[in-house]
Amino acid sequence: VQLVESGGGSVQIGGSLILSCAASGFAFDDSVIGWFRQAPGKEREGVGCINTNDDGHVFYANSVNGRFTISSDSAKNMVYLLMNNLEYEDTAVYFCATNPLYPGYPGPMWFESMAAGVAGYWGQGTQVSVSS
Repeated sequence: VQLVESGGGSVQIGGSLILSCAASGFAFDDSVIGWFRQAPGKEREGVGCINTNDDGHVFYANSVNGRFTISSDSAKNMVYLLMNNLEYEDTAVYFCATNPLYPGYPGPMWFESMAAGVAGYWGQGTQVSVSS
């Protein structure tokens, strides 16, 4: 299993970025793949997650709901995170993650299970910096 994030960078407050997560080595079409972030001195937190099968259900953290959008492309085994109206507090390293053995379902419990670290795979992260 491999997850590779890209697309991070520096942006001004109110700007936009698109992060990409290239996935391989597992059944992409029957998975839940999510985005997490970790700011300096803070715990890793879930941002959003998506069911990559026909259900397509997505779940977002309250802090980003309405500003961030997750999408997936099964033909390319890619998951994207579109971030609009970025705020200073969005500055963090962003990771994508999945758990092929226990896919679960998008929601707060999925974030908790991934954060617990019982199983799962993570990318190396990509830095997003928001400034005035």
